[in-house]
Amino acid sequence: MPDRPSPEAVRAYYAAQPSPLVAATGIVLDRRGRVLVLTPSYKDGLELPGGTVEDTETPERGLARELAEELDLSVPVGRLLAVDSCPPGALGRSLVVHAYLVGPLTDAEAEGIAFADGEVAGARWLTPEEAAEQLPQRLAPRLRAGLAALYAGSVAHLVDGVPQPGSPAGLDPADRAALEHSGHYDPAGHRAARPKALTAANVLFTDGAGGILLVRPGYGEPGRWLLPGGGVDSDLGETPRDAAAREVREETGLEREPGRLLAVDWTHRPGYPARIRFLYDGGVLGPAEFAAIRLPPAELLEWRTARREELRGLVKPKLRRQIEACLTALAEGSGPLELHSGRRAGPR
Repeated sequence: MPDRPSPEAVRAYYAAQPSPLVAATGIVLDRRGRVLVLTPSYKDGLELPGGTVEDTETPERGLARELAEELDLSVPVGRLLAVDSCPPGALGRSLVVHAYLVGPLTDAEAEGIAFADGEVAGARWLTPEEAAEQLPQRLAPRLRAGLAALYAGSVAHLVDGVPQPGSPAGLDPADRAALEHSGHYDPAGHRAARPKALTAANVLFTDGAGGILLVRPGYGEPGRWLLPGGGVDSDLGETPRDAAAREVREETGLEREPGRLLAVDWTHRPGYPARIRFLYDGGVLGPAEFAAIRLPPAELLEWRTARREELRGLVKPKLRRQIEACLTALAEGSGPLELHSGRRAGPR
C-alpha cells in the first residue's frame, strides 16, 4: 500500500495546477442497477471512480484512463449525466466535475475489475440508495442528480452539488414547481426545467377474423411483442399521424395511411419522462397484404397475428390494455378514448 501524502503536500500539488481543476467521474452501473463505489487506499471515505483530467485530455478520455489505471477496466465512457461547478475548498482550487454513465457492465466486466495501481483498496456494488447514504456529502448529491438525469434522459447542472433552478434534471419536482409558480424563471430556464414527455404512434391492424398484427423486436426483453409503430420525430416537425405511417412503412413495407384515432394513452413512472402514445386504426389486412410484409432484419425478427385472448402471454399488461381499449372503440364506433396506462380515464 503506498504511503499517504501529507495534507500539505496534497494542497501544494493542487495549488500548482491551473484553475479551475477539471475532473471526470464515472457512475458505473451493473445490470442490476447497482452503483460501483470504491475504497481508496490513500485517504479516508468512499469514492466514485474517476479523477482529475491531465494535460490535453478531454474529460471523457481522462475518465477512460482513470478506469483503466484504477480498475483495469476498458469500457466505453457513456453519455454526460451532470456537470458540477465547485468553489475553492480544502484543495485551494475551484473544480469542474463531469459525471458520465459507464455501463451497465456485463457480469464478466464486473468480475474482471482489478486494482492494478494500488490506489484502490476495495470496491463494492451498492444500490443507489445505499451508495448515496454511504458516500461523503460532497459526492452523494452528485450521484443522485446524475441518476436523475439518467432516468429523465437529460443532464443536471449543479453548483457545489446543488441542482440549479434551470437544471433540466436533478431539481426536486416540488422545488421546480414552486420556482415556476413564484415567477422566478426566465424563459430559457423555464423551458429547460419543464418536465419532458416521449411521444409514440402505433397502428392496430386486424385480419378480419379477430387476429391482431404483432411484431417481435430484436431489442429489449426477449419474447416481447409490439404493435407496429414507434417514436415520433417531433424535433423534425413530424406529427403522430405522419410517424404512424412512416413506422408502418419502415417496419412492414406496407404503404398504409392510418385510419381514425382510436385512443391516446398517457403513462407516467416516477423519475422518468411521461410517455404519450397515439393509437390509430390500420384497418383490415387481406392475404395479399400479409404476404407483402417485409421486416427490417436489423430491427424486427418476426410477425404474427394473435387473437384477443392470446394477448396476455405475448405483450406487456399495459399494451394489452391499450389494445383491448382500441378493440372496444372499434366495436362500439367510439373514441378516441383517453387512457392512463391503458385504463379508461375521464367521463364515460
